[in-house]
Amino acid sequence: MKTITEEYRELQKKLHQNPNYGVASLSFAPIVTEIIKQAKIKSLSDYGAGKKNLLIGINNNGVKDIEYFPYDPAFPEYGRPSPAELVCCIDVLEHIEPDLIDNVIQELASITKNLGFFSIHMGPAAKILADGRNAHLIQKPSSWWLPKIVKYFEIHQLMNHNIMGNGIWMIVRPKIERV
Repeated sequence: MKTITEEYRELQKKLHQNPNYGVASLSFAPIVTEIIKQAKIKSLSDYGAGKKNLLIGINNNGVKDIEYFPYDPAFPEYGRPSPAELVCCIDVLEHIEPDLIDNVIQELASITKNLGFFSIHMGPAAKILADGRNAHLIQKPSSWWLPKIVKYFEIHQLMNHNIMGNGIWMIVRPKIERV
C-alpha cells in the first residue's frame, strides 16, 4: 500500500533540515505521557517521528521504560511502521499527499494494537515546501477529517486545540471486526 511518493519523500527530507520543523510533538508530550501512564502502555509507535522529539518529550516527563518504534519516510533508517499498544501521529496527517491520506489512515489502523493519539492541524503551516506549496497539503475542517478517521477507529476523546494553531487531537481505538 503506497503512503508517499518518492518526489514528496525528497521534499520532506529537505524540510526536515530546518531545525524548527517537527517540534509539535514536544507540545503534546505531556498528554501522551498521561495516556501511557493511565493505560499502562509498554510500546509506542511514533508515526511521522521526524527527529524523535516525542521520545525526548515523554522521557523528560518521566517515561523511560517504553519500547519505542519511530517511523518517518524522510528517515529511512527508522524502518517500516511497527505495531504498538499506542500509536501516535502528531502533526502528520495534514502533511500527507491528499491522494494517499486514506492509505495512511488504513496503515495507522493496521499497526494500532490498543490506542491511538492523533493531532491534526486544519489550517496553513508556517513552512513552505521547496516546490512552493504550503507544508500542510491538506487544510480541511474536522467535518472532513472525522469520517475518514471513524472508518477505522472509534473516537474516545476529541478536543479542539490551538497548540499549533487551529487543530484537533483525539484518542482512538481501532474498530474490531464483528462477525
